[in-house]
Amino acid sequence: MTAATLLTQLHLHQAAGVLPGWLDRAAQQELAHQDFLVGLLEEELAARAAADTERRLKQASFPFAASIEQFDFRFRPELKRQVVLRYLDPSFVSGAGTLTLIGPPGLGKTMLAICIATKQVQLGASARFITAQQLASQLGRAATARGRARLLRPLLDCDILVLDELGYLPTEPAFGPALYELIAGRYERRPVLLTSNKSVTEWSGMVQDASLAAAIIDRLMHHGHVFYLKGPSWRLRGRVLAAQEAGGVRSDGARVPEVADFSPQITPAVIDSFIPNQSQDSGKGDHS
Repeated sequence: MTAATLLTQLHLHQAAGVLPGWLDRAAQQELAHQDFLVGLLEEELAARAAADTERRLKQASFPFAASIEQFDFRFRPELKRQVVLRYLDPSFVSGAGTLTLIGPPGLGKTMLAICIATKQVQLGASARFITAQQLASQLGRAATARGRARLLRPLLDCDILVLDELGYLPTEPAFGPALYELIAGRYERRPVLLTSNKSVTEWSGMVQDASLAAAIIDRLMHHGHVFYLKGPSWRLRGRVLAAQEAGGVRSDGARVPEVADFSPQITPAVIDSFIPNQSQDSGKGDHS
């Protein structure tokens, strides 16, 4: 029985594949036995790590592949590169923070969320991606409490959750409580990346319950930040960047729209400001 066969039977498939090359290298460079063995096993470990990363990326169900290297910060100058890089660090997962990206369609919110989540997957985290409409649709098909729990469980247990397109389409009344359950269940335990086209002051209408919206926002804000993105559509970036490089003026003589800086951090006063009458909500369930 050959060494390659033994390695294969031990499920060390990468080591078995590269064994001939390592044998040649050992003979040519007169490698010590330990150096030979360490090098062979390091290749096995690297292959397994790459396979695990691919498995987690597939499990995450990202709608497309994206890396932070592909994100063009020239087109989103309000997103300071050094600020965004903080969310690429393992501490984002260990600190169970949240990041909410808000702005009109076409500004790169989904891409940035996927870039951040992908980096965390490459660092060893598990992730799940789901749009608000997908979540609402699946909740509609979950006829029992057990079915609802089965749906929410992987979204609660993954290391990082990306909830995309919150507020783009109307949802049923059951969506608000499910969203609260997700956010509250992950609060101070696991991070959330959320994108929306609606300001947090509009979320009470989105979840159809002002006190419920306040409870959701309170948990998102406690260990998180909100970035408001503004400016021209990402899909027009080629034309806009060309105009900016030409001095900020388009061929028709009009100036390229400016992009605003980060919005101020949302404060408790802002959270409370969109609740019309706290006394009217006092009889509702406690979401604090």
